[in-house]
Amino acid sequence: MFVTGHNGLKGAWLVLALDALGARVHGYALADGAAASGFVPMRAGDALAGETLADVRDGPTLASALSDARPDVVFHLAAQAIVAEGFRDPIGTFATNVTGTLNVLEAARRCATVAAVVAVTSDKVYRNDGSGRPFREDDPLGGEDPYSASKAAAELAIAAWRGSLGRDGPRVCAVRAGNVIGGGDFASGRIVPDIARSLARGQPLGVRNPDSTRPFQYVGDVLRGYLLAAEHLLDRRADVPAAVNFGPLGRESTVRALIADWQACSGRRLEWRHEPVPVLRESSRLSLDSGLACDVLDWRPELDVPAGIGRCVAWYERWLEGRPLAEFSRDEAATWLGLPAAR
Repeated sequence: MFVTGHNGLKGAWLVLALDALGARVHGYALADGAAASGFVPMRAGDALAGETLADVRDGPTLASALSDARPDVVFHLAAQAIVAEGFRDPIGTFATNVTGTLNVLEAARRCATVAAVVAVTSDKVYRNDGSGRPFREDDPLGGEDPYSASKAAAELAIAAWRGSLGRDGPRVCAVRAGNVIGGGDFASGRIVPDIARSLARGQPLGVRNPDSTRPFQYVGDVLRGYLLAAEHLLDRRADVPAAVNFGPLGRESTVRALIADWQACSGRRLEWRHEPVPVLRESSRLSLDSGLACDVLDWRPELDVPAGIGRCVAWYERWLEGRPLAEFSRDEAATWLGLPAAR
């Protein structure tokens, strides 16, 4: 297995999950990616058979690393994934998310062992008409901010590659999820790591838009979807859609409700204040229809937002107390995979 962005939030948990399943895992990511995740305290690096610290925009280095690893499946998670960073560096955002994705696809096409590519995009690839209805995979793509537009452009690039250059190469599925929550997220501009930092510093939490509605969902549910997509891609008899949504169990949640869930699960009172960012345009509502994932991949999310926040609280409470997280994280991954705990 080859995982780009292996030291980010989803990447670190995916490495632990693949290791629990007995896979040999190679990682490819920027060296500083681990600073924004729990990759180090989770000791996810211990599960790697190999690691290349480089940029997905560096096509030759990526191709060489993939060729050396000789994987059967590529999970492409590496991305510029922060909406606010897209405003600060739109060119870099498009280069990473579009050119980087094409580099992965082309390297996979030229590697004889690769049979499947799971390309992670985003729930924000859709042209949001403000109706609040759940988006389906055949809805128009769009994006009014650089991050969203770059992910929609990546989807168009994947479709073009699949329809022309990739006909005799590995099977590809674009997987769309968003607002993933889980222990070990330390990225900027996301509500869960912002809560953790505010608790660690003993300072009030700043919230951009407390009434935004988002498809918050637990990392384990999303990654099980990615793994099922890979499994179906490897089965040449299985019909796998070109793109598939993975949305949350139950209704979407507002940021305000998520904060209330954290307080209820932790027993801690969170002091917060509204700190709007005028330049940052975000849709007030975003929702996904996951019917295709349920019907074709037999995927079901297991945790609603309060339960997912409960799992986050358990991880961050250990982190705040300075307690070891490696075995705890491995056991957590085993739990959502339905496997026995490590101990």
